[in-house]
Amino acid sequence: MTENELLLAISDMMDHKLKSELQPIKNDLQTVKNEVQLVKNEVQLVKEDLQTVKNEVQLVKDEVQLVKDEVQLMKEDLETVKDKVQTIENDVHHMKLYQENIIMPRLNTIESCYTDTYGRYRNYSDKMEAAFEDIELLKRVVSEHSMKLQALG
Repeated sequence: MTENELLLAISDMMDHKLKSELQPIKNDLQTVKNEVQLVKNEVQLVKEDLQTVKNEVQLVKDEVQLVKDEVQLMKEDLETVKDKVQTIENDVHHMKLYQENIIMPRLNTIESCYTDTYGRYRNYSDKMEAAFEDIELLKRVVSEHSMKLQALG
């Protein structure tokens, strides 16, 4: 064998030995690459899940904000109603005072006046018929006297 052939044979042997020894490393490296790809896929899924969760959290936050806004509006409406109720309570209080201090005394005075008048008329009701009869009699007498006076005169 010549030197070149020997070198070629050594080179082939080294290539073969190197390939045989590198093959497990290549296999391990391929396994690592596959595992890294699996991890990348899982990370991508986790990222997508995280984005979905973020979107859902944002939706919940938006809904909570809407509820807060509605509660604030209800609080404001409730304050308005409270103010109106307070105004009505004040008006009713003033009306009660007016009724107690002005209307009732006047009504009592009017009632007393009518009651007194009724009492007087009731006491004289039986005498009224007699008074009407007396007035009729007076009218006739005055008429007769007027005629007699005119006949004399």
